[in-house]
Parts: sequence; structure tokens; C-alpha cells
Amino acid sequence: MKPDYLIVGSGLSALVFGALMAKAGNKVQIIEAHEYPGGFGHTFTYGKYYKFNAQLHYVWGCGEGQTVNRILKHLNLDQKVTFEQYDPNGYDHMKMPGYSLEITGDPQLLISRLSQLFPEYATNIKHFILEVEKISTAFDSLSSAGFNLELFKLPKAAMDVIKYRKCTLQDVFDQFGLPKEAQTLLALQWPDFLLPPNQLSFHAWVLLFTGYQKGAFFPTLHFEHVINSLVEIIETNNGTIVYNQEVVDFVVDNKTVTGVIAKDLINSQDNAQDSAQDSAQEYGQAHEYAGKNIICNMDPKKAADIIGADKFSNNIRKKLDYEYSASNFMAYCAVKDLDLKKYGFGKWNVFHTGSNDLNETFKAMYQNHDYSNPSFAICTPGFLSEEASDRPDGQQIIEFLTVADYDYFKKLKDTDKRAYRKKKREILNSMIDIVEQNYIPDFRKHLVFKITGSPTTNERFCWCPQGNSYGSILTPENMNIDRLNQETSLNNMYFCNASSGFAGFAGTFWTGAKLYQKLSGDRII
Repeated sequence: MKPDYLIVGSGLSALVFGALMAKAGNKVQIIEAHEYPGGFGHTFTYGKYYKFNAQLHYVWGCGEGQTVNRILKHLNLDQKVTFEQYDPNGYDHMKMPGYSLEITGDPQLLISRLSQLFPEYATNIKHFILEVEKISTAFDSLSSAGFNLELFKLPKAAMDVIKYRKCTLQDVFDQFGLPKEAQTLLALQWPDFLLPPNQLSFHAWVLLFTGYQKGAFFPTLHFEHVINSLVEIIETNNGTIVYNQEVVDFVVDNKTVTGVIAKDLINSQDNAQDSAQDSAQEYGQAHEYAGKNIICNMDPKKAADIIGADKFSNNIRKKLDYEYSASNFMAYCAVKDLDLKKYGFGKWNVFHTGSNDLNETFKAMYQNHDYSNPSFAICTPGFLSEEASDRPDGQQIIEFLTVADYDYFKKLKDTDKRAYRKKKREILNSMIDIVEQNYIPDFRKHLVFKITGSPTTNERFCWCPQGNSYGSILTPENMNIDRLNQETSLNNMYFCNASSGFAGFAGTFWTGAKLYQKLSGDRII
């Protein structure tokens, strides 16, 4: 019997959609290339003790009545899947030469802190922060109204948003006359976008910046528990997930998608040290899976390449012509016999830069592959939850993240694996040097575990084309009301991933729930 919904991929948006549909009484089947569900939300193990999330660190939209919370309530998971809040008085600690700033959820307090640092620009700062809050409120209103479906009912909110539709964050910084150092402190959260101010959509920045202001969170039982809980809803409601199945073709009959062809993956791996995993994929038997509706959690551009672009409408083909987001470099580390609290770490993230020009710093790292003076994020998830199953007793996890160019790392890995591994060591050592110079003098003495991941790691283990971290790039050109959505122009097929909705934890929850609402008529957000 055909499932009501055959879902290609088990990323967060797909799991949310699948759980909602399964709980509503529909038969759901998910086909997943990995041996674990969750996409970038999945957790990998290394050795006997260590567990790390593939990319997610802190998230937003999880507070009472917010998007994630409302979806979990609908699934009766809100008491099972809970979250711990970062320090609202300073959930992000921004550090740069000569200045530091703790980002708070209180806009007036944020204005006060910035004004104390830059008193001669106090008026400019106030006007900028209040404008950000106004745009955030407008987004909330439009989201509740259904965005483009009911814009005419909310003309003021629509105009507030539309006037910045072509603006980068840098454009608006300049418009309000903020000093360079204040710009850097406000934009130092850039690893959350992997774009600098002169490329990042102002809309994207507002959505995420104010989303965290309303509450920054970490899962009480880590991200693995979130993923497993969604899977449990699917499986206890007669749904199934079939792993190690790479979809290689879609079955299309007269502009109607009826199923997919998938092959068994023989040598799928379960750890992230891709420098040691160099063999080509091995395939086994091919299988055909059919469904009444096909939900594509696979990257839409990749799916369109498999299906054939000529089968889509001109309008959809234009929307599929997006650029991928940048990729990232990750370092997962553990330290022993070290009290990180004594060195300024706690229920917050630390964002560091050695320069007051993030645009130039980004260019140095991403285009020139120069990490001698990097900007990066430091995460210490162990402070957010008492659940310590991800590490040995007496140790703390500390993670580092910055941007990296896929093409550069791909070429290195394909042509000179020794140079590839050397570059990864170089980047980690550069960040550790900065940690020792600015935060923890004897950090290396306490370092007992380290593993790094590059853009090729993302591509291999999270199945994201070109190692992209967020699907389509978050520039003004791509963050518009006419961007790709769930529609495919093919019968019975819908997109459901970051590129056809929004990236990030809350964004993918929203994307899965939005598609559920569209197909079921049951409104929950």
C-alpha cells in the first residue's frame, strides 16, 4: 500500500512534517541516505565516550508560545523535549580589540551598553536598534497573516519590511551612521550566517538577531533527543524510516511524480573524520518506492538536476537558480582539569575577531584562505545542560566554528590529502593560539581530545551539495518574498528544506509545519 507521504530525506523540516502528518493519521515513509536521521541536526559519536552534534549549537524560537514550542505542543512533546535558556542578560559575548559587548534580550539595555561604549553615537545607536525592533515586529505580523497571501491586510508592516528588501546589513549600518567598531560588535554573530555584513541580507540578520533576543536555547537532553523524539512520533504512528538508501532518480509520468528509485549504500560511515574516509561509495541493489505525495527534503537544485530542469515551469526554474551558502570549518574539542568558568565561559557563546572590519576578515578567510587573524565562534554546550552523556566525567566540551570555502578544501582533499590535513591543523592551531593569548593561557595543556571537520565533511556526512551549511545563500537577492517555496510545478511533489523555507533549527521547524498546514488545513503556527 502506497504511503500518503513518501519523504526523501530526514532533515529537521522533513521530520517535523512527517511527525505532524503521522500523528494526524497519515501513512508516512521516509527514505534516508545516511544511517542516522536528522541531517545537520544529527548527532555523531567518536570513540567510546564522545558525542557531537553535526552543526547545531544554540537555537531560538523555543520559548513558550514560540514556533518550536507550538509545534512540540501539537505533537504532545513539549514536556518531553525541553530546552535550557542561555543567559538572557548576555547570551552572546562579543570580543574584539579594545571592546567587548554582551548581547542582551532587552533592546533598551542593549542601547545603553552600546551607548556607553560609543557615547558620541548614542542617538544613531538608539535609532538603529529601535528600527530593528520595528522590522522584527512587522515580520511577526506578516508571518501570522501568511506573508504574501494577506499582505494587503497589513500595509504598514509590509512597507516596513519591503523598504529593506534589497539591503545588506552593511547598507543599513551605513544608513544609520554607526561607527565601525559598533558595527563589528553587532555583526560579530556572523558565523550564524557565514556571511559578512556587506553580503548578508538585512532581513535575514533581523530575523535571527531578534529571534535570539527573544530567547536563546539549548536542548536539555541535547539535539539527539530532539531528533529521536520526532522519529518516535513517526514510528509509533505506523510510519517508517528506511536508512542507507540514496535516491538516484525520481519516477515522473506526465508531470506527475509517483515515486523514487534508491540504491542501497554499502559503506556508509558514522564518524566525521573524513580525512580517513577516502573510498568511493559502494552501491547495492536498487529499489523503487512509491507514494501518493512526494515530499522532497533533498536539496531542491540537486533534485531538479536528477529529474531534469525542463520538467519544471519557467518560474520554478528561475527560483532554482540560487547560489549555495558558504560552508564551515568545525573543531570539536574536550578539555580536562580546567574550570572554563574562571576564564569567562558559561551560559553564553563567545564570538571573537582580531579586526574591526569583518568584511575584510571574511574575505581573508573565505577567498584568500588566510586564517592568521581569524574571526570565529566558541561554544561550550556543557554549561547549558546537566546531561553529560556526551563526554567522559571531568571533561568539558568546547567547540570552534568559522567559515571555509568548499572548492578550496575539495581540491586539496582530491589532489593532496597531506596538504588537506595540514590546512585543517593550521586553522585549529591558529584559533587555539588566539584562545591562549586572549582567554585561557594554558589551553593546550588541558586539551585531551580534538577532531576537525571541513566543507567536504559536511558534504559527505550531511549530504549537502558543496558542503553548504544553510541551503541557499542568505543574501538580499535570495531573501525575498518571491524566493523558492514548497511549490515544484509538478503534480504530487513538494519541496521541504532550508532552501524552500528557512534555515536553522526554528526555520526548519517552521518550514515543515508550514507545508503540513498547507496540505492538511490544520493551522498550528
